[in-house]
Amino acid sequence: MSKRKSQKRRNVIYKRKINGRISKKLVGLFILVVLALVGLALRITYINATDHQQYKRQVMSQIQQQYDSRVIPFKRGEILDRNGTILATSEKVYNVILDCKVVNSTMKVKGEKTQRYLEPTVKALVEVLGQDESTVRSKLEDEETKNSQYQILQKELSITDKKKFEAYLDVNSEENAGLSKEEKAERQKVKGVWFEETYLRVYPMNSLASDLIGFTYDGTTADWGIEGYYSSVLNGVNGRQFGYFNSDADAEQTIINPVDGKNVISTIDTNIQQIIRKVLESFQEEMSDGPNGSKAAKNIGVVAMNPNTGEILGMDSSDWYDLNNPRDLTPFYSQEEIDAMDDQAKFNALNNIWKNYCITDAYEPGSTFKPMTVAAALESASVTGDDTYYCGGYKTVGGVRIKCAIYPETHGNLNLEGGLKHSCNVVMMDIADKMGPETFLKYQKLFNFGSYTGIDLPGEGSGILHKLDGLGSTELATAAFGQGFTSTMIQEAAAFSSVINGGTYYKPHVVSTITGESGAVVESLDPVVMRQTISREVSDEVREYLGSVMDSDGTGAKANVSGYSMGGKTGTAQKIPRADKKYLVSFIGFAPLDNPQVVLYVVVDEPNAEIQADSSYAQKIYKRIMTELLPYMNIFPEDPTKVEKADESDNTAGSVPDGTADENVPNPPENENQENNQENKDMLSEGITNSDEAITNE
Repeated sequence: MSKRKSQKRRNVIYKRKINGRISKKLVGLFILVVLALVGLALRITYINATDHQQYKRQVMSQIQQQYDSRVIPFKRGEILDRNGTILATSEKVYNVILDCKVVNSTMKVKGEKTQRYLEPTVKALVEVLGQDESTVRSKLEDEETKNSQYQILQKELSITDKKKFEAYLDVNSEENAGLSKEEKAERQKVKGVWFEETYLRVYPMNSLASDLIGFTYDGTTADWGIEGYYSSVLNGVNGRQFGYFNSDADAEQTIINPVDGKNVISTIDTNIQQIIRKVLESFQEEMSDGPNGSKAAKNIGVVAMNPNTGEILGMDSSDWYDLNNPRDLTPFYSQEEIDAMDDQAKFNALNNIWKNYCITDAYEPGSTFKPMTVAAALESASVTGDDTYYCGGYKTVGGVRIKCAIYPETHGNLNLEGGLKHSCNVVMMDIADKMGPETFLKYQKLFNFGSYTGIDLPGEGSGILHKLDGLGSTELATAAFGQGFTSTMIQEAAAFSSVINGGTYYKPHVVSTITGESGAVVESLDPVVMRQTISREVSDEVREYLGSVMDSDGTGAKANVSGYSMGGKTGTAQKIPRADKKYLVSFIGFAPLDNPQVVLYVVVDEPNAEIQADSSYAQKIYKRIMTELLPYMNIFPEDPTKVEKADESDNTAGSVPDGTADENVPNPPENENQENNQENKDMLSEGITNSDEAITNE
């Protein structure tokens, strides 16, 4: 027994020794593994820090052989007029892509390596697509591009040319039935050419309504017009196609379809735009032989607006550029002038052409502001319609003699209606004095002067007003007839609309509806009422006064379209510096008189004439447009027997003076008096417009 116990004890001791050795070895092995992992981690960290880009390129190079992806571009939405006429659309085109690596690939033929695809591919590109042979060969031979798999040979290839190339390669088509076997074999060797889908922005109406529509820089980005303001709405989301080989080496793909942009239905009417354009072109021809060169005026602007909704029916200015070629300066400058421009000069010239004069430029409006002065005085009960005033040809205010337009003649005794009918400055100064600066400034702001209208177009200016402490007796007197402060055309049109529509101020807008791909309405942009400016009773009274302006002895007689009832107001503003005798003349009117359906505002900035201070230039344009516009809008004459052609009585000579200012009129306040000047600077920093320039008179 003792021997057995002794042997058993020895076995136990032996096993313990063996187990101890194994444990030590396992511990050692574990330590070695840990050290190896630590070393590997350190090595990976080192490689990532030093050779990351090199290895990334190698890995991506391998991946691209098994995995491919391409962008499927979205289609930008269309812009249409109120009748469905397409103003901007996107047409599918193609970029011609050359895979140099495939074209240059070699294979053994009869034991020798040869570039089997090179010559047939070059031949097809040259003969079918009209590519320059030297350009194609340089891409295939240059060290930097010969192994590239993506070289753009041509952009914006039409679908017709793409199909032509595909037909060339389809050797089994009926069209290619007469080819020999050798010719078919050669065409089948055309490799490494593919077509990348993209879209080209197209404007079917070319330069019509260019200020309103705007254009895109690259098909998807824009800063001007409806294209710029609604760019995010018009844009969609790109799709993507993923192609790859699965584990069984079968080709598969996954497609994420693009989301096309939405369509924008504008309030403008192409037919109204064409009427405005035709009249402006005719006026341009008539005024092109004046003393200041070939242009009819420095600027001309026209706004047609529905006063009951704020909808812009038409808007145009005198610098028309082709939306399909917006960088072309040749219609505006000689080639010598263009060649002399540096990049900054060209940029400035283009921006001046692209801006929308009707919303960006601010100026002293002149006598077209007088209806707002009269309306404010009546609404504030500062005056009544029965009050009378005496015009002695001038009024001395704050020691300054401020003349009426007919000085040294006089208007004599006038009531409010007569003050507007004859555009008497003295009457306006008298009623402004009765209102006082606080009330006058209150109504200026109520009519939204000095602030943005919020129109849905980029680059709007705001004009400048005097602050209360700067509105002295002289400044108040001249502001009453539209000088000493600045406004934009859209501000004037919107304010005037509220005066004659019953007192409702509508936010002006150029888009009414947004639709999806199928045409279903996504969003309706209903008219927005901003505020009530005056009562309906005051509106009715002022509207009747404005009707008298169109009488034969009124200042707006030359704008009257015979047979129609309408009202309006002339304007002649003397520009800064006053001594230069440069003027901005204008006319704003509406029809019918009792139920206004359209407001038309015309501005002619520095007409190309010896004597600029004559509002009949603007009246002529107004009358010619309204003569065609009213019948088109189904607004019929009250007395058809009196209807006459537009040109029968619209000559510009001998118009009635309408309140022209003189050298004694103070200048508008400086920009720092404008409360929202910082917003102007913010807009400028975003590249929208230079508002500071827009609100600075010459």
